[in-house]
Amino acid sequence: QAQLVESGGALVQAGGSLRLSCAAPVRTFSWYGGGWFRQAPGKEREFVAAIARNNGYRYYTDSVKGRFTISSASAGNAMWLQMNSLEPEDTALYYCAADPQSGYRSLNYRSWGQGTQVTVSS
Repeated sequence: QAQLVESGGALVQAGGSLRLSCAAPVRTFSWYGGGWFRQAPGKEREFVAAIARNNGYRYYTDSVKGRFTISSASAGNAMWLQMNSLEPEDTALYYCAADPQSGYRSLNYRSWGQGTQVTVSS
């Protein structure tokens, strides 16, 4: 399992932007692909976005399409989530994950970070 470390979470007003970062060992995301998930209080963890191995295809949940962009470093040791036009409904603990075992949208990833808090005020 790769050690993943998220950063970039903060308190932001609705309509604002944040960029989340996920640091990993070299080649993690280029070899395996990665994803971002979030969990709001009292709710289940849900898929947000994913990027296929070798900086490939991007996947997004419908509620963030056009607002969020996932990307990764060519070295495979970092992954980012650019979040624009943030809404109060985006408030959650955001997790990065690497090495999906059964599809990019599934929770079944081999490695997970500890999470970074995003709070959007109205």
